[in-house]
Amino acid sequence: MSSDNVDQNTAILPERLTLEQAVSTLALLKPALVRQPGPQVVLDASALHELDTSTVAVLLELRRVLQVQGKTLLVQHAPQRLRDLASLYGVQELLSV
Repeated sequence: MSSDNVDQNTAILPERLTLEQAVSTLALLKPALVRQPGPQVVLDASALHELDTSTVAVLLELRRVLQVQGKTLLVQHAPQRLRDLASLYGVQELLSV
């Protein structure tokens, strides 16, 4: 994932976001999302195909960081597996998936 995956109003999750990529993805997205203008940051998950519970943890941390800035996180185009994991952990409403 590169900084090309973040634009003015939408960030794009990589195809793979598992425990192995969690720290680097978080390190890339966190500062980029905080810099985005406006009260809502959109995260496009349409490219995401390989994920695990670490994906949910990354999204929750991004949400937490944005909340401190007075912003909200909206996850769009979440694959079914991500919606299932968010539901399993009871955080689907927190992540807007």
